[in-house]
Amino acid sequence: MGAVYHENQLLFAGNLFDSGIDGGGGIEQVIIRNGEHGSSNGYLRSPPPFLSPQNTPILVEPCPPPAPVHRKRRRTKPQKNKEEIENQRMTHIAVERNRRRQMNDHLAVLRSLMPPSYSQRGDQASIVGGTINFTKEMEKIVHFLEAMKLARQVRPQDFNVFLSSFSFPQYTTSTNVTDCGEQQRSNIADIEVSMVETHANIKVVVLIRQPKLLIRLVTGFHSFGLHILHLNITAVDPSVLYSFSVKVEEYCPFSTVSEIAKGVHDMLLLFREDAQHP
Repeated sequence: MGAVYHENQLLFAGNLFDSGIDGGGGIEQVIIRNGEHGSSNGYLRSPPPFLSPQNTPILVEPCPPPAPVHRKRRRTKPQKNKEEIENQRMTHIAVERNRRRQMNDHLAVLRSLMPPSYSQRGDQASIVGGTINFTKEMEKIVHFLEAMKLARQVRPQDFNVFLSSFSFPQYTTSTNVTDCGEQQRSNIADIEVSMVETHANIKVVVLIRQPKLLIRLVTGFHSFGLHILHLNITAVDPSVLYSFSVKVEEYCPFSTVSEIAKGVHDMLLLFREDAQHP
């Protein structure tokens, strides 16, 4: 490294070179005074100091060598030949063709099981919608026949003839059930809620008919964010079974079947209090 100095102005430049003396490199010191250029014969082991305008030496630390840069190796993706790509494409086409064939076969079976009035068009949406309506209608008939069969055995005034329509009600009027777990005793109605994702089925049985109860139930469901999709009503005097298929909207305050059942029960309790104190 060579160093250039000026007595009044600070000037420094370096040039690293290989020297043949002692088999190693050295540092050449060059001094300029009043425009004259001179060179010393000595070799320095460290960089010479800077000179400030007040002729005060300033030590200069040597710059560290730059850190080596490691380049990341890119992983090479395995190359698929044209034959493998073509085989995957043909396999996907065969699987999709088989799925469509099975779907069309199942839709044809569903359409054959329903009366023509439930599916007048042959598209998929009409067949599925007609199947839902036909199933709900059959469910209503089954509930009615079971209630009529039970009504011949007991007095409807003393027993819920629609009890066989329930699997595990959250609220029940039966005296044979103790208050334990999620099943609770109620003297207002039998309530059962089942839920799949954002769709729920709500069954409500009232032992005594109440005026305008259906309208108030529909209004209450909408205020809760329960959008009614289907409704079946089955009556065997004096009991009435209301079966609702609802969609739980995002703004609904209820997220579980227990919460929905409790909301419906509290609503019925409020209706009864209003009827007793008009």
